[in-house]
Amino acid sequence: MENFADALMSELTCETAFTIPLFGGIPISESVVVTWIIMLFLVVVSIFLTRNLQVIPTSKRQIFVEFCVNGLNDFFTSILGKEGKRYIPYLSTVLLYIACSDLIGLLGFKPPTKDLNVTAGLAVMSIILIEYAGIHAKGCKQFLKSFAQPMAIITPINILEVFIKPLSLCMRLFGNVLGSFVVMELIKLLVPVILPVPFSLYFDIFDGLIQAYVFVFLTSLFMKESMEA
Repeated sequence: MENFADALMSELTCETAFTIPLFGGIPISESVVVTWIIMLFLVVVSIFLTRNLQVIPTSKRQIFVEFCVNGLNDFFTSILGKEGKRYIPYLSTVLLYIACSDLIGLLGFKPPTKDLNVTAGLAVMSIILIEYAGIHAKGCKQFLKSFAQPMAIITPINILEVFIKPLSLCMRLFGNVLGSFVVMELIKLLVPVILPVPFSLYFDIFDGLIQAYVFVFLTSLFMKESMEA
């Protein structure tokens, strides 16, 4: 159990990868470095997949890319409607980032989503987009009036909800990723040889992809709610 406690504390600790010698030293955390690696990977893959595109696709690579893009467009359009198409690139990027962050643990890296700062940053960005979508769809005046609907007495609750949404997004993502780590460590303590392998595949792959889906799905729902008159 002491090893388990040490491992848990290690996961909760945001370690510094290196320090930039400017302004007295700027610490760069491990999650930031891993995020840079994920960003580089996504950029390289994007450049590779979008090279030499044709109007009528003939290569399997372009057919695969168009299939994935159309799938994402259809998924988000079914939630946001046609007026929400402008937000699909951001939501798709967040989906890919969180999925890669959860899967990168298979390569021995510490997933950035285990860092509360990362999940909080994603949640804040999402809530800014949610409120912006509401302002863009309804106008600033009508958006402010919506806080007093359906009656003025619940205005404080509607304002409080603006802060509750990012907190729920942040803690749901962070809690599920950390929870899967705790379950895996307990399984390793009880059955340390064969049994952890299938569970590891579940928590590292399936559960990680599910958390990416849930995050963008809830963000889309909140956006749709904010955009509705």
